[in-house]
Amino acid sequence: MCGRYSLSKSKLELEERYQAEMLEAFDPRYNIAPTQLVPVITSDSPRGFSHFYWGITPEFSKNKPVSQKFINARAETITEKISFKSSFEKRRCLVPADGFFEWKKVGKKIRVPYRFTLADESLFSFAGLWEEYENENGIIQHTFLILTTSPNGLVADVHDRMPVIIKKEDEKKWLDKYSSEDTLLDILKTYPADGMMSYTVSPLVNHVGNDSPQILRKTSPMDQFGNYTLFG
Repeated sequence: MCGRYSLSKSKLELEERYQAEMLEAFDPRYNIAPTQLVPVITSDSPRGFSHFYWGITPEFSKNKPVSQKFINARAETITEKISFKSSFEKRRCLVPADGFFEWKKVGKKIRVPYRFTLADESLFSFAGLWEEYENENGIIQHTFLILTTSPNGLVADVHDRMPVIIKKEDEKKWLDKYSSEDTLLDILKTYPADGMMSYTVSPLVNHVGNDSPQILRKTSPMDQFGNYTLFG
């Protein structure tokens, strides 16, 4: 799964990378978690950033509580799942990021956090789907999820799934409403390990309330080994 990621670049860097305008204020984010409001670029508005909540409520279950919303979906079966079929066909998005986190189990209780980035630590895009729904107060909200796939050799040492990272040259195809299903499925491939790097990070990332640059600091697993049991 993908349950945390970072977007530590500036608003200007985001606008230059995606050639899109961001009207809302934006501060770098170091520990993005589900249910939070974050920037995405949708197939409906590819020239601007939208701010959506992470965690989809599928069409068939509009009244699910936040805890049961979907934050990920498997790319391999996305065309088979009735809950996401319409989103895959009509509501795709790019989810800008510059890293994501996974936790490696060490023994029965220890979980060591790792950050995964591109080799040059530049911005990249997760493959996402988005939805809109009316909440219990009658307000229209927009949400998204991140597609996952089998891990490359780098990620496989830590976790058995990884988010789909779209190659830059395929981003327009992903947003294009006229792209064929075969074209879209071909985009949803595992990103090559030789284009990425990873390192262990501070246990500060374990707590969703922490969102500071210190989270991205490279550490040795032994530096704070006793703290890795903390998670929440």
